[in-house]
Amino acid sequence: MIVLNVNGAAREVTADPETPLLYVLRNDLKLKGARYGCGLGQCGACTVIVDGKAVQSCDVPVSAVEGKAVTTIEGIGTADEPHPLQRAFVHEQAAQCGYCISGIIMTAKALLDVNPAPTEAQLREALAGNLCRCGTHTRILRAIRSVAAGASQ
Repeated sequence: MIVLNVNGAAREVTADPETPLLYVLRNDLKLKGARYGCGLGQCGACTVIVDGKAVQSCDVPVSAVEGKAVTTIEGIGTADEPHPLQRAFVHEQAAQCGYCISGIIMTAKALLDVNPAPTEAQLREALAGNLCRCGTHTRILRAIRSVAAGASQ
């Protein structure tokens, strides 16, 4: 039995300790926001926040996050009360197919939580591990910048 702290709640799972966190989130806990992309920790579709840091959940064994705070896209906002990043992404129409967006939002949230006013270089560096094939990069950056601007005022 492994006890996880996911989105502020203790959750018990029975899984092999080497099972990727992504599989436990999606299959055992039914949290579908983190997506399977490459399975190698290179595309960012599966990004969640663990103890304040953006991590690719496909590349982390579930045993490595026991006792740590795991936050998924489901834990930051709701349809009725979206997180400011979620609102900004909708406003800027930053998602086209949407497959990568939860990972990008979680990466941006982790960055803004520690650096509410990142430089353009810091923003681009933080997002370097998140791939989007739809080509909405300018809208994604604009959405994140708008939240950073509001947070820094």
